[in-house]
Order: sequence, then structure tokens, then C-alpha cells
Amino acid sequence: MTLTVHRGDAHGASQPPDLSLRRIQAAELSGGFSNDTIYAAIERVINEKDLRGVALDYGAGVGNLSRRLLALNRFESITGADLMGCPADLVDRIYWVRQDLSQCLPNPDAAFDIVIAAETIEHLENPRFTIREIFRVLRGGGWAIITTPNNESLRGLLALLFRGHYVAFSDSCYPAHITALLRQDLRRIFREAGFCEPEFYFNDQGGIPGMPSLTWQTFSLGLLRGLRFSDNIVVVAQKPG
Repeated sequence: MTLTVHRGDAHGASQPPDLSLRRIQAAELSGGFSNDTIYAAIERVINEKDLRGVALDYGAGVGNLSRRLLALNRFESITGADLMGCPADLVDRIYWVRQDLSQCLPNPDAAFDIVIAAETIEHLENPRFTIREIFRVLRGGGWAIITTPNNESLRGLLALLFRGHYVAFSDSCYPAHITALLRQDLRRIFREAGFCEPEFYFNDQGGIPGMPSLTWQTFSLGLLRGLRFSDNIVVVAQKPG
């Protein structure tokens, strides 16, 4: 159930071979997975809003989120989309679209009830194109769940102040992480695409500045949570209709 498609970029033009190579290298550098607290935050939203139907794991990577979505037994079908190939254990269990996500998906309009992009948008060059494409493939009343580094955490803000960049956008994260977004950016992008007002959640795990292996939550016995104490943000928005 794998579909491989080669199309133009977000503006309809063919991409040069060196750009394709850079995008493959960046995808490999990212590792293709996120941490469990991000997946758990996504699952909390799915359960809270009782989301069901046909799901798209947009930027599925090595398939960790797709496996967790399968285990929820909530969805009629799951499609993974990524520049890399389908993991061997997911062949025949989910549909797979092998696609550069800086390009249009081959899926028709209104194909999915829920689209989840876990730690994907920061890897892509044009976040407005990304959200418009997610809007296009969602059915009316469908939901988008997007996670990305939280650049408004204390750790992120202090990195910007003292190092000149957000903590998740250092040289060690490049070229995997290329697009840093704030809540205001995300609000504008979702509104422009046609979504209802987005909601913001957090993974409630955040490294202490200078000691990222220690978390605010461990230090505070779980009391410090939310915007300033989470390394990742979850954006949830519904398509009208």
C-alpha cells in the first residue's frame, strides 16, 4: 500500500537535484521520530476530542506515531506520508505515501478526518504551504494536530537572548530544523489557511536551561508546566464545516 509520487515543489516548479539531496540528508539527520511525551500529548488531544475516522500521519518518519495510532483502535485507516520509505513492519498495515512534504500530496481534497504532523513543520521550508495542504486534504469538520519546538519556553527564550538562536535551532540541529515558529505565527498561518481559531497545548516536559537532561517537572514535582516549562507545543485546529 505504498504510493510513490514525484511532483513539483510548493510553487509548481521542478526542484534541482541538489535540493532533493539536501532534503533527503535533512530527513535522515532528523532521525524520523519524536519523544514519547510529544506522542502522549497528541494522544491526550485525540482522546479529549474523541477523534476518529481516517487519519494521516504527515511526516511519519520511522513510523513510531503510526504504530501508536494503530494501537488506539480508533481509526478506520491510517496513512503515513514521508520522504523516506515505509518501515517494513507497517507494510500492509497502513497506507504509505512516499513524498517530499515540501510538495503537494497526491491525495484528493477532503480525504482525511484528522491530520497529525508531529515535529514536522519546523523541517519544512514553507509553513504556510504546509498548513494550506493539510487544510486541503481535511474534510469539513476535520482536525489538524501539529507539534513543533516551543520557542517561547524559558529555555528557548534564554537561548535566543544569550546565543542568538532558539534552543532547537542551533547549528547542531541544522539543516533538519529550519523554520522556527511562535504562537502568533501559528495563529496567523492557521487563520490564513481557513481554520477555526487554533488551541494550544504543551507536552509538559522541558529541560532546565544549561542542564537539559534535568527537567522543570522533576525539579518541581510536576508543578511547573505549560508554556514556559515545555519544550514542545501542540497546535489543534478544526476545519469549518
